Amino acid sequence: MTISGVRVEPGSFRDPANRVFHRDGDVLRGLNEQAASDYRALAGTAFFRALLAAGKVCGTEQVGSLPDLPWATVLRHERIPFVSHPYEWSFGMLRDAARLHLEVLAEAVAAGFTLKDGSAYNVQWRGVEPVFIDVGSFAPAREGEPWAGYRQFCQTLLYPLLLQAHLGVDFQPWLRARVDGIGAEQLRPLFRGLRRLRPGVLTHLHLHGAMQRRHAAATTTDVREQLRAAGYSRDLALATVRGLTRLVDRLDRPPPDSHWEDYQRTCGYSPEDRAAKEHFVADALTSGPRPALVLDLGANDGRYARLAARHADQVVAVEQDPAVVDRLYRRLRADRDRRILPLVMDLADPSPGGGWRGAERAPFAARAGADVVLALALAHHLAIGRNVPLPEVVDCLVGLVRPGGRIVVEFVHPRDPMAGRLLANKPAGLFPDYRPEVFARLLAQRCRIERRLDLPTGTRTLYLGVVGG
Repeated sequence: MTISGVRVEPGSFRDPANRVFHRDGDVLRGLNEQAASDYRALAGTAFFRALLAAGKVCGTEQVGSLPDLPWATVLRHERIPFVSHPYEWSFGMLRDAARLHLEVLAEAVAAGFTLKDGSAYNVQWRGVEPVFIDVGSFAPAREGEPWAGYRQFCQTLLYPLLLQAHLGVDFQPWLRARVDGIGAEQLRPLFRGLRRLRPGVLTHLHLHGAMQRRHAAATTTDVREQLRAAGYSRDLALATVRGLTRLVDRLDRPPPDSHWEDYQRTCGYSPEDRAAKEHFVADALTSGPRPALVLDLGANDGRYARLAARHADQVVAVEQDPAVVDRLYRRLRADRDRRILPLVMDLADPSPGGGWRGAERAPFAARAGADVVLALALAHHLAIGRNVPLPEVVDCLVGLVRPGGRIVVEFVHPRDPMAGRLLANKPAGLFPDYRPEVFARLLAQRCRIERRLDLPTGTRTLYLGVVGG
């Protein structure tokens, strides 16, 4: 689409009946004639209105047809604060996304509708509250037709949960590797022998795979006719969804212990250091306009993300360790906090672009553009721990701030005990430029330093910088 002022969402091309695009700050969805008819039927149902009122489906209103756009009708959606990808979620987040997807599907099936898709990408987050965003996926159900999104649900939601719940294997690298999720053929070799008997494995992995092979040559029409002849009904479809829901509820993997979980106690801050640091960060957060989005990079247990949430609309707390993120998520979920979104990400290997042409799923840097970036006790892990040149560390951190935004960065001096532990595992003399004066000069070249503070112990320095706009 080349219409002036319209930016098409690269990840919305798979269903030709509707397309998401952006215009004048609005998130819009164009519907063709059939999709528009389906939406009118959907909008008149009590179940859909209830899902909207409960916030389980993203806010949606019909704005009618627009004369310069080639769609029968156009919907306007609420804007999600920060778009994330399933491989950036913790186990608890993925499980709650699966629960929401099945809840929405169950309500739809009971009312004579279905979902055309089953993708984890159809769920996003308001803080730690999941929200279903693919309104274009609803369609009237046809008698005898199985849920078209079942395979997609298995590959992007159920199979990753089985992998981690039953085997203790983090699912994030598997989901990041393929935009379509984990194929049954990839997972089956890991669930042989007695592992076949673990909850959900025999039915949804082995028997599902056997049925796919059996009907590989059959068309959708053939399968629909066979199911109708066998008595497949809405009640059976609803029973299947409820069975999947019970299975997902049973799957759990409490996060294991992690040394990062106790970082606040073991990182070497004195009480005076901690108080000075918290005062500096709070001051930085309130020294300009209220931030719409704060990135807390290397968030650990979320101490500073919570501080930032007092002064910002939304906070994205990024942490490398999935166990730490899952513990934080569960605590935030219990508190019903809708302003902090925890994500799993290695900042030395952040989420790249993925899918078709590498643009279907946007890279982390393209989704950032924060009003404030907190990079506290992070630079030494990248520069020493991961051998990233110091100028590139500074470039990366400043590059995540929108023009006019602020960055709070902490430099850990080489003589600090935490930096010393990292340096002890490296050849002597490998980082001659890792010095406070070099860091200060690099940062000053990329932003205007408004304030700096040496913490009382003298081995850490905090900077507040403003990025030129």
